[in-house]
Amino acid sequence: MCPDLDTLRSLLATPVRTGPPVLTDPGVVEVGELTMDRRAAQVTWRGSPVELTRIERELLDSLATPAGRVWSYERLYRRVWRSAYLGDASVLHSAVKRLRRKLREAGVSVGVETVRGVGYRLRQGIPREVL
Repeated sequence: MCPDLDTLRSLLATPVRTGPPVLTDPGVVEVGELTMDRRAAQVTWRGSPVELTRIERELLDSLATPAGRVWSYERLYRRVWRSAYLGDASVLHSAVKRLRRKLREAGVSVGVETVRGVGYRLRQGIPREVL
């Protein structure tokens, strides 16, 4: 409820932030202070580069869009490795483990959360012990 027309206009004119990820440029995805530049194949945390392999970058990029989405093992595998998922998630688990380690070492507060029996999702503000 708005008390008057001016208040309504100010509410309509104010951009609403819906939370991560932020797509200001189609080639750049931001999750908090973590920035993924798809064109430059670069990931930065608070302006400092985070060294990731192509697989780790694509894994992180997939998990970042859309926000909070749970990616099944199968879908994530098909998107990152571009081949059929045959039911063996060990390659995916290893890649997630390496990604988590590199994010933790860089001090990133965005982490990969396991959804048991389903897959993974990206989450902000994960305590460092969980990363």
